[in-house]
Amino acid sequence: MQGRLWRFRLAFLALIFVLLVGGYGRAILPTATEILWDTYGVPHIFAKDARGAFQAFGWAQMQSHGDLLLRLYGQARGRAAEYWGEDYLASDRWVLTMGVPDRARRWYQLQSPTFQGYLDAFAAGINTYAQEHGDLIDDDVEVVLPVKSEDVLAHLQRVLYFTFVVNPARVSGVETRSLAGSNAWAIAPSRSANGHAMLLANPHLLWSDRFLWYEAQLQAPGVNIYGATLVGFPGLAIAFNNNLGWTYTVNTHDGWDAYELQLQDDGYLFDGKMQAFETENLTLRVKQPDGSVRSQPLVVRRSIHGPVISKPNGKSVALRVVGLDQPGVLEQWWDMARAKNLAQFEAALQRLQLPMFTVMYADRKGHIMHLFNGQVPIRREGDYKYWSGVIPGDTSNTLWTKYHPYQDLPRVVDPASGWLQNANDPPWTTTFPQALDPAKFPAYMAPQFMHFRAQRSARMLNEDPQISFEEMVQYKHSTRMELGDRLIADLIAVARQYGNELARQAADVLEAWDRQTEADSKGAVLFAAWTQEVKFPEVFATPWQADSPLTTPHGLANPQNAVKALETAASKLEQTYGALNVRWGDVFQLEYRNQKLPGNGGFDDLGVFRTVWFAPQKDGSFTSIGGDSYVAAIEFSNPIRAMTLNSYGNSTQPNSRHNGDQLSLFAQKQLRPVWRSRQEIQAHLEERKIFRI
Repeated sequence: MQGRLWRFRLAFLALIFVLLVGGYGRAILPTATEILWDTYGVPHIFAKDARGAFQAFGWAQMQSHGDLLLRLYGQARGRAAEYWGEDYLASDRWVLTMGVPDRARRWYQLQSPTFQGYLDAFAAGINTYAQEHGDLIDDDVEVVLPVKSEDVLAHLQRVLYFTFVVNPARVSGVETRSLAGSNAWAIAPSRSANGHAMLLANPHLLWSDRFLWYEAQLQAPGVNIYGATLVGFPGLAIAFNNNLGWTYTVNTHDGWDAYELQLQDDGYLFDGKMQAFETENLTLRVKQPDGSVRSQPLVVRRSIHGPVISKPNGKSVALRVVGLDQPGVLEQWWDMARAKNLAQFEAALQRLQLPMFTVMYADRKGHIMHLFNGQVPIRREGDYKYWSGVIPGDTSNTLWTKYHPYQDLPRVVDPASGWLQNANDPPWTTTFPQALDPAKFPAYMAPQFMHFRAQRSARMLNEDPQISFEEMVQYKHSTRMELGDRLIADLIAVARQYGNELARQAADVLEAWDRQTEADSKGAVLFAAWTQEVKFPEVFATPWQADSPLTTPHGLANPQNAVKALETAASKLEQTYGALNVRWGDVFQLEYRNQKLPGNGGFDDLGVFRTVWFAPQKDGSFTSIGGDSYVAAIEFSNPIRAMTLNSYGNSTQPNSRHNGDQLSLFAQKQLRPVWRSRQEIQAHLEERKIFRI
């Protein structure tokens, strides 16, 4: 009896203990949302619920990028000139003409109640940080506070739709080089050495302003995602969870059209009738050097196509941009992040809220996918080249009103090759043997070409039947110049046949060149200089051909002209650097903040997979301004293996130790391990922030 009583009392005490501990857990632990900052300045957010995750993410972005974020939001309001002066007037004019602030307010009302709450929480995190740490924010940008949810959506529109889809330089025809690109790979278990699917994310953007990536981890009930997003966005755009991952490349998507209007009286002709413009009278406010504010009118006209832009030649062009009636991209991203398999992931993708970008996908079950994603207008006629020009705006025959559904888009899942790639080439060359036939799609869907970086990308994948994780990382950092491989033998031969003494010396340098753009490579500077003296694609004897996508273009169309160009390039090199065999890293340098390191990698049009964009300096050197930015290599093993790098660091705040702290790793072509578990993060913990919400 006493034994049974003792056991009963013990069980009772155990029950009380469980209830107390359980009650403590329910009452205290779930109410605490916290940010664990690792030693690279990456915030790992552990939230009691999704709303807490969004609020903490707003806080985290302010701690890492507060000055930049507020300046970007001020520009998205169309009030940057009012806040900071004349330099921002063109930006305000563009934002207001495109209707960004008004549309952002409408978009907020169209969000689901749940996602409105998430946006409100993100804005609250921004504002709470500013209230508590105003001393860490530049006085110049505090005028933007407080931030509203509409500001978040306005910033999203300005970046996605009115920078990536279309921008002022593209409209005016002065954008000579697209400063947005990417590499992406998905490798199936049949092609990987370890039998697991692998994913490579590698966007190329400028290393400044609205193009900067922010790396983070968000964990809340039902979601645990790691990845990166552009500063100011409230969710991760490129990410992976325990089951799957995805990345993007800038695709050959035509998401805007320019319609030339036939003006008549105060309107324009459309289907033989005069139509009146919709007119809105706005005021631009511009801060003056003495602190006063000058006002000037801005008259915005809209046709049935969209906002009207006056061209320098006196003609009026109306812009029509996809997706402005599709406000759900942020919620789509959130649902993509919560997906557990390909079916759930595609269910989110099928909403087609994201206006453009190729989606590259891989998962734990071994599936890989390439989707030519985007809101593609259904057009009655014409090919890609036609719609890339100025379109007659006086007829309804050219006015599109609907988009192709998901099933119409070029898509490849689990190809026989076991690999998929995209390097900003059209979808037709995503793998070999080719899995997509362009003839089965509208001629305006995408053009046909394969540039040298894409050829380099496909060649590395195609030539290795069993790719290990380490090899994928190594290939990512390849500085080999595909264009050099294609032409160097021909150029050396004709230089020795037709060239003067300097050309023959140049030929010797090129013959000794390792075909790389490593810091120590000698000959790469000379070859790159030669490419600036010839005209592409006319230099080639055989142009690119769809039936030989990996071996064309090739040959020199005019050997004598090619040699003259080499003589000119060699002469300039001797005058500028004093030698023909100057090292690549002595001329092309990596620079961020106060750091300057010998460079490696090169321009994508040279066929270098490790893309770095360099800008010329007065002393003849070139310094990095963009290219490889966020890089993530992921293997869907158990546990997941992942390595990453944010080339310039994870902060832009002036006094942050993480402003530029990863550039040395970038120069050494190294990635860092991803820490996802609490144990790993605490072993590399720099700071903890706990929210009692």
